[in-house]
Amino acid sequence: MGNAVPAGPRGSHRGGLVATDLYLVRHGEAVANVEPVIGGMRGDRGLTPRGREQCRLLEERLAHQGLHVDRLVSSTLPRALETAEFVARALGLPVLRNEELHELRPGEADGLTVQEWRARYRAGEEASGRRDPYRVFSPGGESWAMFLTRAGAALSRLVAQHRDETVVAVCHAGVVEASFALAFGLGASGNRVDCAPLNTSLTHWRHHVTPAGGPEWTLASFNDGRHLIDGTVPVAAAQTAVPIPGGDTAAEP
Repeated sequence: MGNAVPAGPRGSHRGGLVATDLYLVRHGEAVANVEPVIGGMRGDRGLTPRGREQCRLLEERLAHQGLHVDRLVSSTLPRALETAEFVARALGLPVLRNEELHELRPGEADGLTVQEWRARYRAGEEASGRRDPYRVFSPGGESWAMFLTRAGAALSRLVAQHRDETVVAVCHAGVVEASFALAFGLGASGNRVDCAPLNTSLTHWRHHVTPAGGPEWTLASFNDGRHLIDGTVPVAAAQTAVPIPGGDTAAEP
C-alpha cells in the first residue's frame, strides 16, 4: 500500500506551477464483488456489509486527517454513491454527481451473471486470455478503448475546471487504471497492467500545467488503504465482477 502525501497548502505550487490535487477513492466492497453479477446501473446493488464497514473506517480516517478539500465528486453508480455518503460526512461537503466517472459501461449484459455474459457474447469466439480492446463488452456497451477515452476525458476536465483546488473523486478500479493511462499517455492497444486498488483505497495525483501549456502528472501515493490494515476488515474482494472486454480475465468495475 502506498503512503499518502498530504495535499500541501491550498494552491500548492512547484516551480511556480499551480497544482490541482486529485484524490481517487475506489468504492467499498460491492455486492457485484462477491456475486458473479455484472454491475452496471441495472446490476449494481450497492455495498456489502463489509463494504460499508470499510467506508466507515475511511470516514473515520478522513475526519481525523484534517485534509482540506474543495470539491467532492462521485460516479453515479450505486456502489460509488453509497461510498461517497461516508466521505461527504467526513469532509463536510456535498456530493457532486458525475456520470462520466462510471466504470466501463456493459450495455445489454448489465445485470447478467458472468457465466450468462460469456455464454451469450463470447462463447467459442476467443482463446482464453486473448482480448480485443476495441470490441464492445456487449451491444450498447463500451469497449476498453472507449472506456479509456471517456474516463480519461472526465479526469482531464476535473483538473482543468478545478485548478488550484483539491478534489476527491469516488470512483472505480477501472477509473484508477485509466488515470495511469492518461498520465503516461498509454493507449488501449498497449499492454494492460491491472493495478488492482483496494476497496476504499486512495490514489493521489498532483496535476500541473507546464509553462508550455502541457499537462504534468505527479503520483503522490497509490492504493493507500492504511485505514484497513489493522486486520479487522478483509481488504480484498472475494472476486471480481466484470470480465475485461475480449478476454476471460476478470476485472472489477
